[in-house]
Amino acid sequence: MKWDVTPYRDTVMEYAKALLSQDSPSGFTLRAVEAAENLARGLGYETRRSRKGNLTILVPGREHEKKVGLCAHVDTLGLMVRSVTADGKLLITKVGGPLLPTLDGEYCRIYTRDGRVYTGTILSLSPAAHVEDDAGTRPRNEQSMAVRVDEVVSTAEDVAALGIAPGDYVCYDPKTLVTPSGFLKSRFLDDKASAACLLTVLKILRDLGQLPRYDAEITFTVYEEVGHGGATFSESLDELLAVDMGCIGAELTCTEEQVSICAKDSAGPYDYAMVTRLVELSRANGVDYAVDVYPHYSSDAAVAWKSGRDLPAALIGPGVHASHGMERTHWHGLKATMELVGLYLDCE
Repeated sequence: MKWDVTPYRDTVMEYAKALLSQDSPSGFTLRAVEAAENLARGLGYETRRSRKGNLTILVPGREHEKKVGLCAHVDTLGLMVRSVTADGKLLITKVGGPLLPTLDGEYCRIYTRDGRVYTGTILSLSPAAHVEDDAGTRPRNEQSMAVRVDEVVSTAEDVAALGIAPGDYVCYDPKTLVTPSGFLKSRFLDDKASAACLLTVLKILRDLGQLPRYDAEITFTVYEEVGHGGATFSESLDELLAVDMGCIGAELTCTEEQVSICAKDSAGPYDYAMVTRLVELSRANGVDYAVDVYPHYSSDAAVAWKSGRDLPAALIGPGVHASHGMERTHWHGLKATMELVGLYLDCE
């Protein structure tokens, strides 16, 4: 049975905005985990956290001889202070793989170890068109970009007096916006859009009084962007469905209005039987989908395999344009993703 998820359009957008409003680069994810946990518990679900920080939501099924896992990640890209210049600028290092040229001019927050938060702006080290000859041509990379702190500082000692030091996180604004035409525009839709879809699926189950066929665990991981988020899934899982962003671009067929089913990424092919099942479920139930091969991509499912887990896994997600930059997806893509998740869970 395919759900009518149309009544949940506002819900998935609100859940997405709730998650996106929490700064959570890899290693600094507590706020996003707490937001997701509060939403899940508010719906009546039991949760647990791993020592590493992953959040798992327990979903009882109608049958208990099998357990399926679903995952999304709530960690995002970000920056960290690597050093402070003599005139008080913060030099940066990447957390994950943000496209640094897209960050030139972005507002940000700097979190100190003692809990203080300062604002700033990420800029080229040649920021002024009226001063520097290379203001428009200087590369935008770690060696030529810095954070201008919104405090009166002119020396490295001034910055140290604020409590800012190497190792502090720099979190830039997601700039989240929902348009009247149904687009969700924001940084970090990879993968908070998918997390919002899974939370909305939990609400649909609760509202309709339905259960998945099998016991399920939905895990939100916190180190996906740096390559080891999926290394600690429960040993009791029999299979895993990763819900992460779908790729859009050259030689790919997916659009922002579809759910993408990944047949292969940089880590190799996904489980053939699971991918086939997802395609057949979509085709039989009128879910708008595309099957693609992602050229520069890896997921928590691949990490689970590489960490030695013996379980079949597949990957789906809403089509997201301009990944790791100013991302965008559409309500129709979120809708198709939730429809396919519901069919996968075989809810009634």
